[in-house]
Amino acid sequence: MLASGRIPLALFLTSFSPGGTERQMIELLRRLDRRHFAVHLVCFHRTGEWRARAEELAESVTEFPVGSFRGPAAMRQAAAFARWCRTRNVAIVHTCDLYANIFGLPAAALAGVPVRIANRRELNPDKSAAQIAAQRLGYGFASRIVANSEAALCRLQREGVRAGRVSVIPNGIDLSEFRPEDSGIRNQDSGVTRDTLTADSRIPKPVRRVVTVARFRPEKGLETFIDAARLALAQVPDLEFALAGDGPLSADLESRVRAANLESRVRFLGLREDVPEVLRAHDVFVLPSRSEAFPNAVLEAMATALPIVATRVGGVPELIEHGRSGLLVAPGRAADLAAAIIDLVRRPSYARALGARARADAESRYSFGSMVRRFEQLYLAEAGTSRWLAARAARSSQPLAS
Repeated sequence: MLASGRIPLALFLTSFSPGGTERQMIELLRRLDRRHFAVHLVCFHRTGEWRARAEELAESVTEFPVGSFRGPAAMRQAAAFARWCRTRNVAIVHTCDLYANIFGLPAAALAGVPVRIANRRELNPDKSAAQIAAQRLGYGFASRIVANSEAALCRLQREGVRAGRVSVIPNGIDLSEFRPEDSGIRNQDSGVTRDTLTADSRIPKPVRRVVTVARFRPEKGLETFIDAARLALAQVPDLEFALAGDGPLSADLESRVRAANLESRVRFLGLREDVPEVLRAHDVFVLPSRSEAFPNAVLEAMATALPIVATRVGGVPELIEHGRSGLLVAPGRAADLAAAIIDLVRRPSYARALGARARADAESRYSFGSMVRRFEQLYLAEAGTSRWLAARAARSSQPLAS
């Protein structure tokens, strides 16, 4: 420790709706060493299914509601956030997504917060030029930027950010929650089994099941998944495909399935809280995305020891080595995706070997414990370079207000 007392740290999220960023940050919140850090949550919207979980873990949760960054209301909220930082002698502000980067970093600088850490967790496939430019301005107020993959680092460099300002900390995974089917650990509360996920008794047995888990958004490439299902079923009729998730393209994807007469072979499982059990009930995992920085869904499938077919985009090749721990195909090519799926279901020993190597990689490189240690080391290193931190922490000997 640099001074007596814990270092006040604020994590800034948009909301607590389920998502990859939110999952990673809540796990960071859960696991940070409270001997060193007093962790507060800040958000634009105190809403979402994970709100109660977050409120249990944080010292406080404070909302600064902003509907638009244009106009005086956003300026008032930025000033309020700056006052909040000064009142609590916040030493570190860590903004966790695009909107928090744009809003929180300048306000934290205005408040004199000595350590300001930005996160880059996406490749901006759906962001406007104005949003990208605004985030780039926000980065100018950061003392350090954390990318979750080498691909995200490369994207930052293309946007004009010097590599020396960036640290790469990959996402983590809970290896006890996401585990192989034969691990000997069972979740007695889950009703999900291979039989409960069978869509139609007319499907030839034994059925082989293929799943994807994603937000139903354009960059996820789920129309390619459905097209690959149609092609694969023409050659291997004892297959069943499932999409777990929800999002703005739900109706379009369901229409695509109906148009291809695949209702009995392609299931929509909805937004799931039991993703580990869903994965264990399937034989192959597919990620058909057109853009990814460092996909949590692939990490989860790796930890479950599922054989994986994924597109060669963004940070995916950092996770999957083609032919050793999974299969990689070009994005948007349904025929190639179908061929890789067929290869795995026709060669089960090969598929199991790929899954076992993926699990070993997850264990050795991507545990939550490893991720949290790297963040703690970064926080302490950045705090140690600040000549203001010791004095601010020393003045914060009294309990922090909620």
